[in-house]
Amino acid sequence: MAKFRSNHHRQSKGLFSGGFKLMLVLAFGVVILLFSRPFIDRLVKNIYGTGQSTTAEGEAFYLPDAGAFPLYHYQGFTLAYDEEHEQPKWVAYELKLAHLNAPKVPRTDYFEEDPRIRSGSATFNDYKNSGYTKGHMVPAADRAYSRNTMEETFLMSNISPQVYACNGGIWRELEEQVRDWARMYRSVYVVTGPLFSSTVSKHIGKNRVAVPEAFFKVILDHLEPEIKGIGFVIPNQLSEQPLQDYMVSIDEIEEKSGIDFFHELFTDKLEDSIESHFDATQWTFDKERYEQRLNYWNNR
Repeated sequence: MAKFRSNHHRQSKGLFSGGFKLMLVLAFGVVILLFSRPFIDRLVKNIYGTGQSTTAEGEAFYLPDAGAFPLYHYQGFTLAYDEEHEQPKWVAYELKLAHLNAPKVPRTDYFEEDPRIRSGSATFNDYKNSGYTKGHMVPAADRAYSRNTMEETFLMSNISPQVYACNGGIWRELEEQVRDWARMYRSVYVVTGPLFSSTVSKHIGKNRVAVPEAFFKVILDHLEPEIKGIGFVIPNQLSEQPLQDYMVSIDEIEEKSGIDFFHELFTDKLEDSIESHFDATQWTFDKERYEQRLNYWNNR
């Protein structure tokens, strides 16, 4: 640099001056961009969690309203914890085609208490000899692209009591169907949780884990060209009915659960359109998998 200045002193001074001015203009433009209102809004949301969450891997997805339930952010998902019922109020995550195409890590099957839950989570012993299985709300297969994300799904904060015939039958079919949709649409938002009657009739374990009467799952295809959403309410029991019989609007699940879904993702008009109705013909189902459930999974 010193040699360039000594040989071309006058010319370089002019170039440096012009370049410096250009740098100032560009810097000023960057400052304007960074401190624009949309940028500030996004920054505030990411810091304070008012609707948008960013995982450790940099994935962003919009969260339901947590209300008074505390939020916990993990590497592969976010959940709102329901201390009264000792299980998640809801879990939310984005399921991408890239997640499903990535090499799979071995399943751990090691359930453990979640040390993050400030009030204390349910434990493995709560489910022991209870007659109910430990049902994943975030399926292990959906987060099997890394050891950490897969192991997170075995935290007891992600678990809810399920009748075995539900967990290994229609619930399994729905989870596999959602993965098919993620492959088809490249990415879907998924929100899952338990549903309770006004009076819970069954509890298990020392921590009195409440047994849900049903479970919901909300799926949003959020990418163009066809943005659409669908909900399912699955009874916590054996089912021989096809999945299509349990399809409902997102609005109906909001009414049953008291949860406001995707309230910051769309304009009010688009949100109302997506959540108020559904078109069953927009969602394809695997008929062979349904037959497999009837003939094999339900009889195990």
